[in-house]
Amino acid sequence: MHSYGPLCTLFYDADKPVAPDAEVAWYAQRLPKDAGPLLEVMCGSGRLLLPLAASGFNLHGVDLSAAMLASCEARLLSRGIVAPLFRQDLAQLNLPFRYAAAFIAAGSFQLLTEPGAALLALQRIRAHLVDPGLLLMDMFVPAESALRLGAPLVEVRTVRLADGTQIALRSESTVSADARTCRTEYRYAHRRGATRLAEEHETLTLTWYSVEEITAMLREAGFRNVTTGAAPRSGDEETTFSVFARA
Repeated sequence: MHSYGPLCTLFYDADKPVAPDAEVAWYAQRLPKDAGPLLEVMCGSGRLLLPLAASGFNLHGVDLSAAMLASCEARLLSRGIVAPLFRQDLAQLNLPFRYAAAFIAAGSFQLLTEPGAALLALQRIRAHLVDPGLLLMDMFVPAESALRLGAPLVEVRTVRLADGTQIALRSESTVSADARTCRTEYRYAHRRGATRLAEEHETLTLTWYSVEEITAMLREAGFRNVTTGAAPRSGDEETTFSVFARA
């Protein structure tokens, strides 16, 4: 997985600045607020971390993208919120704190497409949990998973930034139902009027799991009491579900 870069981060923050109230409330109702610090894994630029921290949760965040973490730090600072942030690879996660709970939102865990790395990440997360040792994960199965497409899916979107410039995103996704992967090529073009200011290219691949498969992986990583339920987000055509486990 290539990290989310500067233009990707600018686009993401303009397109999805904070999580919807219903999604924030879903986590707020399930996370232990007074049990100690909590860890948002793959926190990005703070779409969920910011509103939860603002509501009183003691949160830390970890992500691999330097650009996303820089944005998250700046946004926290602008609101006077303190939340330690760490840049680490999840398969080698080694933080100086232990957490009452950890959570991975918006299907981000599915960016770990190599099974060995995904299992190691779960094991490292578990090693950082103490009582009550809760892990929450938001998962999805894309609608395209059942399709055998003859050509890539192409999407074009544009966002306007506060300085009046625009970032256009062209994405081209190739789905392999047999391999259970969706590989997307992203091209970001930053413009002021007709003048191109910058361009960025990224490739991201995601995978998906059945309920039985992610449950088995969590148990292999040492988690117990694994259950599934409704997800905090509802997809238009994709299948969504949440996973709860204890360390």
